[in-house]
Amino acid sequence: MKSLDQKLQILQTKLQNPDSKIRIMIIGLGSVGSYLLDYLVSTANPQLEIVVVGRNYDKMLSDVNIVKTAAAIRRQLRCDIRIEGGCNLEEIDSIAHAIRKWEPDFIINSSRVYAGLKYGTISWSHLRAYGIWTPLSVRFARNIMLAYEQAGSAAITINTSYSDAVIPWLKSAGITHFDFGSGNLNHLIPRMKFHIAQKFGIANINDIDITLAVSHFHDVVISKEGHAEGQDILLDIKYQGQPLAFDKAELLSACKIAMPTDQKRNMMNASSNFDIIHSILTALETRSRIKIHTPGVDGEIGGYPFIIDGTGKAEGHIDESVFTLEAMRAANRKSIYLDGILDVQQGELQYTPELVGKVAQEFGAELPRSVVFETLDATCGFLVERIIRPNI
Repeated sequence: MKSLDQKLQILQTKLQNPDSKIRIMIIGLGSVGSYLLDYLVSTANPQLEIVVVGRNYDKMLSDVNIVKTAAAIRRQLRCDIRIEGGCNLEEIDSIAHAIRKWEPDFIINSSRVYAGLKYGTISWSHLRAYGIWTPLSVRFARNIMLAYEQAGSAAITINTSYSDAVIPWLKSAGITHFDFGSGNLNHLIPRMKFHIAQKFGIANINDIDITLAVSHFHDVVISKEGHAEGQDILLDIKYQGQPLAFDKAELLSACKIAMPTDQKRNMMNASSNFDIIHSILTALETRSRIKIHTPGVDGEIGGYPFIIDGTGKAEGHIDESVFTLEAMRAANRKSIYLDGILDVQQGELQYTPELVGKVAQEFGAELPRSVVFETLDATCGFLVERIIRPNI
């Protein structure tokens, strides 16, 4: 399969033709997918064509119609929206058919095995760890990437659910992995900017440059509780290119702001997907360099700053201008350990002993110490039957 740089260069060439369509495929039109669809339509960009893919055509049609009508009221409806119904995410051939048919430039996986439930509402109060859900998060991601291989696609791919461990797991299993993950760090960085802007009297928060390398666990614990669970996270903040001196404990405490716990939270995850797509298109169109934050990028465990460079021949790389890659890897492994993930290697996900013990204590269930990629479906069944259903 093509490398990320090759995919970026293909897209860069396509963008040079103003008559070409940039096709974005959203797989799974739940709350994340619906929000993302709305944000993309709101760009009023006639060059975009959006394809929504899922099983239930009638439901997707209803969701698409409300987005189209609302956009038309705002005078923003300029792009085309297509619907590909009857796609079964349990069947690789079905997904591959949709990918071959539409030949997208971007593929965004916003699907969920157990729809309509925020897994964290169960795991945080009982376990203070989210990593238990990795097999559920990787299941449809696996099918989509196997279909991607089968279709011979060159689309830039983005995964939505728990990419900190999902993308590394795919890579370690020898499967083509997603290029980017959305969420997590992007939820935390705005909270930090709000505090810094207020403390230093900065009018435009976009002038604040944050570099952060940390996993999903710290997004949650900082956002919910305002501390880093005793770890000194990798964090750098600049304003107009100059470093800012700030009190880290005070900053983290200020990140604890009220947020809903229902599906409205998915506005943030959809925005993270949007930011990746928009940053890529903007960097390539304006021949600029744009930094994003993304979990699982390059198949690395945890989350990293990443540069999209469109100044010449398009390319992307983890940003090591502030922290070394080895330092970021080490920090992310310490962070994700607190989320219940010991390691991901050679197609095997290893849970921490602490998580296994907590699951036994809280749910009276015996979580396996490790999950081999080929047997993850059995663990998915265990998680649904022994953990989710008895607790909703």
